[in-house]
Amino acid sequence: MTVRTESRLTVAASIVDVWAYLCDVGRWPEWAPTVVECRVSGGGPLTANGWIEQRARDLGVRHRRREHVAVVDPPGSMAFAGTMWTSPARWGMEFEPVDAGRTDAMMWVEVDLANVMRVVPALALARQIQRVSDIEMAGIKAAVEADAGMRARAS
Repeated sequence: MTVRTESRLTVAASIVDVWAYLCDVGRWPEWAPTVVECRVSGGGPLTANGWIEQRARDLGVRHRRREHVAVVDPPGSMAFAGTMWTSPARWGMEFEPVDAGRTDAMMWVEVDLANVMRVVPALALARQIQRVSDIEMAGIKAAVEADAGMRARAS
């Protein structure tokens, strides 16, 4: 069984600004509550078939995790594959310009319930993932809009 969630919102910034912010994986701890530190494995830019490495904190436990960078299609989409607890998982972001100053953003998460996670009620898991995704999207929106506001004030 696969659990899928989607979170959507409009960011008051250009698609270029949204894309640039999310490609800066070092800033992910600003919006992802479980990410303590994040970097592209080997350095360099975020590219398809690469890896990101994270120090994370889930359920009060600190650990390391690696995610495969499955898709980097500027400025429209990015996707990653890894695990959520003991299950294979994928997540990604998709962007569409509304106009020069606004971008529709969508985060999706898919988890293939496996191993001990099969006993977790799918609806309860989906609600928890949705709650976290909504928090992350609000964090992305706030950070990108704050950056855009600082650039506008500086010019």
